[in-house]
Amino acid sequence: MAAGAAAGVGLEALPPVRKAIGSGFESKTITLSCGKLTTGVTVAQWSSILMLRNLKSPETYFQAAFRVQSPWSIKNPNGDNPNEEEILKPVCFVFDFAPTRALRQLSEYGVGLSPNESNPENAVKDLVAFLPVLAYDGAHMTQIDAGGILDIAMAGTSATLLARKWESALLVNVDNGTLRRILDNPDAMAAVERIEGWRSLGDNIIETIINKSEKVKGLKNKAKEGKLSPKEKKELSAEEKEYKSRRKLVQEKLIKFATRIPAFMYLTDFRENTLQDVITKLEPELFLTVTGLTVQDFHLLVRLKVFNTEQMNQAVFAFRRYEDASLRYTGIDSHQGLTQYGLYDTVVAKEQGVAALAAT
Repeated sequence: MAAGAAAGVGLEALPPVRKAIGSGFESKTITLSCGKLTTGVTVAQWSSILMLRNLKSPETYFQAAFRVQSPWSIKNPNGDNPNEEEILKPVCFVFDFAPTRALRQLSEYGVGLSPNESNPENAVKDLVAFLPVLAYDGAHMTQIDAGGILDIAMAGTSATLLARKWESALLVNVDNGTLRRILDNPDAMAAVERIEGWRSLGDNIIETIINKSEKVKGLKNKAKEGKLSPKEKKELSAEEKEYKSRRKLVQEKLIKFATRIPAFMYLTDFRENTLQDVITKLEPELFLTVTGLTVQDFHLLVRLKVFNTEQMNQAVFAFRRYEDASLRYTGIDSHQGLTQYGLYDTVVAKEQGVAALAAT
């Protein structure tokens, strides 16, 4: 056991574990770590890990899982061939008895590894090619493909977790380049001012953010040269805090607009069309009613890269999967014959393992 204060902190808990395991031939052991020894530790004899703790971060989850991936082999096992190597651990296993949690971690990790992939299923497929997933169906173990992983993961997603995708700061861009493009375009300025709550931010907020960030940049360059006075250091701290605070306010207003999009999707029935097409061609009046922006406003902000289309595709994909899983659970199939999902600006095949079709 490596748990408890008596086992030591960090790597101090490792020597007793190695001593108990020995060579791995004479003894059969199970290491109970309770969160210790989950990163940066190599124990060749570990061949399996049982996930009995809820690790929310995909990185932490897989860091722990990869502890059992360390190779275990013997060089020159018979003493007559120095080039011979006997592999004692050809495979390793991760056992997780909370399938929804495990598959959600896998899907999030796979998508995170390929942020520019428009089809989340393709991103997960690349990961499971090297990290296959097996499920016990009551009789035998069956390998699950990328489509099945996403189905199970999304079916088990709570409404709260799904909502977080639409409240993510990654959905919108508020860097200086984007803000400057908005500032330089009168129509874009008029569009963002129609977003609910924007006027409460005060006049000229975008111009103020850009000016203050440029001033902070200048002071930081001066600080690198060691030419900053105590008064300027204080000013740098205050200016940096203020411009970051104002930038966050702008970000929050744009995200608030993005959170209206799931409501719009819920009210429409054009699931096979891209969201852009539904907004601009099929339901422009409904879009104005739900979001407060016209189609022209939306087109302009998209063109100025205010919205992150890759992240929006992933959020729409999650919504489609979750809604379908919810309907199937109740025995309803309101979209019989649907063969593809319309994401934000891309259409992907509904059938598992089929690549993205075309960008519109």
